[in-house]
Amino acid sequence: MNALKNTLNQKDLKAQNYVCTAVPFELGKTVMTQGVADIIENNSGSQGSLFIALTRHKNGDWGSICIDDKITNDEATKTGERVLSKYKLCGERIWVITERDRSVTTVLLPSEY
Repeated sequence: MNALKNTLNQKDLKAQNYVCTAVPFELGKTVMTQGVADIIENNSGSQGSLFIALTRHKNGDWGSICIDDKITNDEATKTGERVLSKYKLCGERIWVITERDRSVTTVLLPSEY
């Protein structure tokens, strides 16, 4: 029980002390899947929300991913690895993935992965 409590305390401490160290990066060509296109088509104002999500992504605001993944993304902006963020668009979860060579960023629904 104490080991579990210590593990939980370490995770809480990591979350409380997280500071983004990401470097802004290029998105490359931005594409979206059919599911995201359908959301955009059926919800006025959603294009602006998608633009905000993409801006957050390229500037190191990773949305609703766990702290360990945020740290991994921060490092990926410096080492050229793939970057993944999670946001909501019109109440639907979306993922934003930028490939390691920064040639393309894809916006998709998790079910389309």
